[in-house]
Amino acid sequence: MNFAGPSFVIAIIAICTAGWIINNWIRAKHGYPLEDEWGGKSEKLGDINHSVELLTNQNNEMKGKISRLEERISVLERIATDTSSRLADEIENLR
Repeated sequence: MNFAGPSFVIAIIAICTAGWIINNWIRAKHGYPLEDEWGGKSEKLGDINHSVELLTNQNNEMKGKISRLEERISVLERIATDTSSRLADEIENLR
């Protein structure tokens, strides 16, 4: 057997590629995440949809908090910039 020829290099490449394909086929068959060509894992579509749903809910919650904080800041700015007599009148009206 001649190990110095190009056929040996091609055989090694073919064996590695076949092993990678068989490995991914077995992983897909049993529901494990697949490997990409750089060794990273890809998630199942259901996991990705669940992650997107969680992030969407968290985003909506954060938007609500930000809007409430903006309202509070505007009230504080109004209190800080208004004249003291107007503020005293508003406090009296609330009593």
